[in-house]
Amino acid sequence: MRPDDWQRDVLLSRAPRIILCCCRQAGKSTVTAALACFEALFRAPALVLLLSPTLRQSSELFRKVVNFYRSIPGTPRPAADTTLRMELRNGSRIVSLPGTEETVRGYSGVSLLVVDEASRVPDPLYLGVRPMLAVSGGRLVALSTPWGKHGWFYEAWHSAEPWERYRVTADQCPRISAAFLEEERRNLGSLWFSTEYLCEFSDLDGSVFPAEFVRSALDSGIAPLFG
Repeated sequence: MRPDDWQRDVLLSRAPRIILCCCRQAGKSTVTAALACFEALFRAPALVLLLSPTLRQSSELFRKVVNFYRSIPGTPRPAADTTLRMELRNGSRIVSLPGTEETVRGYSGVSLLVVDEASRVPDPLYLGVRPMLAVSGGRLVALSTPWGKHGWFYEAWHSAEPWERYRVTADQCPRISAAFLEEERRNLGSLWFSTEYLCEFSDLDGSVFPAEFVRSALDSGIAPLFG
């Protein structure tokens, strides 16, 4: 498997915080699975946590990590291997987590924390897992397609915080044809197409007011019109 240029850059990066804002089918989960497999193999004993909004989604990413591991010639059989967890004989662990804040607490010494479908991960869940990196100095990788102008993923993408940012649109992916994109543009409409394939943070369909108006209404620095 030959990585795209941006995937190669992600694999070679040692940035502590990486955010991938990518279109559907760009290869963001594939490159992240490869990164997680490398971490567990060559930076042992590593604890790699895979977090998604639902357990089904994080288990899909976990399956990709396992497939990478099994495809490498000469790797020993894992010391333990279930549908949600793999322990390697070098002491590393790869764990797929459910998407609820109450059930993910208790992990420490995390080497790599992966947050998949990050734009749909609730703020309390994200804020609840970040302290897992406090002592270990572990890395955080967040990957997602945009989902509205709200939430921690949107704020992180637009913040001044030192994230290493990657934006990959569908027209930059060599595996997605122009003909398919034109068909999707006709069928999805401009809002959904721009979100799913152009990585644009758009107001969600059905919103009464733009997100900027809502944030302005809650800004205490703006003087009220009456009163």
